[in-house]
Amino acid sequence: MTSKKIYVVRHGQTDYNLQNIVQGSGVDSDLNARGREQATAFYNVYKDVRFDKVYTSALRRTRQSVQMFIDDGVPVESLAGLNEISWGTKEGHRITPDEDEYYHYMLKQWQAGDTSLRIEGGESPDDVVKRMQPAVDHIMSRPEEKTVLVCMHGRAIRILLCMLLQYPLRCMDTFEHQNLCLYLLDHNGSFFTLDRYNDTTHLRLS
Repeated sequence: MTSKKIYVVRHGQTDYNLQNIVQGSGVDSDLNARGREQATAFYNVYKDVRFDKVYTSALRRTRQSVQMFIDDGVPVESLAGLNEISWGTKEGHRITPDEDEYYHYMLKQWQAGDTSLRIEGGESPDDVVKRMQPAVDHIMSRPEEKTVLVCMHGRAIRILLCMLLQYPLRCMDTFEHQNLCLYLLDHNGSFFTLDRYNDTTHLRLS
């Protein structure tokens, strides 16, 4: 396999993020004004990187976050395999104290290694790996795409990084994230290394 550089970013802020409402894969929200500012700030710092391809999930907030690169003529492809984890019956609802308790219970089970445990009406981390793997294989099968930009979602990014860096899924919360943060990965033809971790320097420059 040839070398590849992958810029992985989380989408910009949405009103759902601001209001502590669960989004997941079932809520197709738009960026708010702050999210659009974050997208512009990222573009201003990285617009001179020669991206061969932009990949997004199938949800609007990811494409909107990298739209300026697309407007510059960088080819784009949306892959539903990159969608956020499904939070099932919790999606579209504000995080109440009871919901927060359930969320932290699920995290503890996953951190203990029970990554096959599904959210009520939704997915488990193992489920996400199964539907994300074909998307990852697709991205990695393009040797002509040396430098790519991938825009995704918080929990999905944690799972992706475990997959690429060969961490057990129970360790996924090792990878923190903020809206429009950057993780930069290098593939040397054999394995991935992580060059930048939850990098938000570009936001502080805006």
